[in-house]
Amino acid sequence: MPTKHRHFLFAFLSITALLSLAMDAGAADPGDYQLGPSDLLHIGVFDHPELALDARVSQTGNITYPLIGQVQVSGLSTHQAEDLLATKLREGGFIRQPQVSILVGDFQSQKVGVIGQVSKPGQYPLIGSQKVLDVLAAAGGVLPDSAAEQATLIRANGNIQPIDLKQLFDGDLRMNVEMHSGDTLSVIRAPQFYIYGEVQHPGVYRLSRDMTVSQAIAAGGGLTKHGTERGAKLKRRDSQGVERVYHPKSTDVLRPDDVLMIKESLF
Repeated sequence: MPTKHRHFLFAFLSITALLSLAMDAGAADPGDYQLGPSDLLHIGVFDHPELALDARVSQTGNITYPLIGQVQVSGLSTHQAEDLLATKLREGGFIRQPQVSILVGDFQSQKVGVIGQVSKPGQYPLIGSQKVLDVLAAAGGVLPDSAAEQATLIRANGNIQPIDLKQLFDGDLRMNVEMHSGDTLSVIRAPQFYIYGEVQHPGVYRLSRDMTVSQAIAAGGGLTKHGTERGAKLKRRDSQGVERVYHPKSTDVLRPDDVLMIKESLF
């Protein structure tokens, strides 16, 4: 795959992810966040400043609120927790028509991890229904020069699901699976190949899927004015670790850690 096409492929992620978020407003609505232990809540009641409170959800899923005491909020969305507090204030005879607002100041209980070849690895709050593209977008997208075309979704229960990033970015919705709290998405480093001799930019390059010898030369900037594909040598280690030397055709597909030597033309 030519270098410019490879960069376009991975840059396409950011566009697709943002469109996905825009089309699914519920995924970005903090009111859909499911509350859990250690979340910090900023609670307020309209026209009753004395009831403003910052409350940390306990490990048992409770908060303690003025007038009504302990309230179980774990497992509720912020909207549901607002309705629950309003109901208790009203049924307790404290406020006739309470308007309760809850903002999550510190997302701690519902998180997913993104590791590996992304711009901003780390943990991210799981707000509403989030899928692989949404989480990758939150992490700043994949690194085009080092990310492989394959990722691994490690579920909280230990199950592992492969994610084909090329298919995902090409619009295959089967790869855009939903993520759950405790999941980790790992974007692995792409395999590499080496190219030396009569090319414009010798060095180490990212190995794209099904990359041929000709495409590898293009990734290295093309041949110098003295270079030729004829007589090229390919060094490759076999399954036993023994180095073999081949004379590849231009259509041969490279493997990870191959070393391609481009010769100088005699004419």
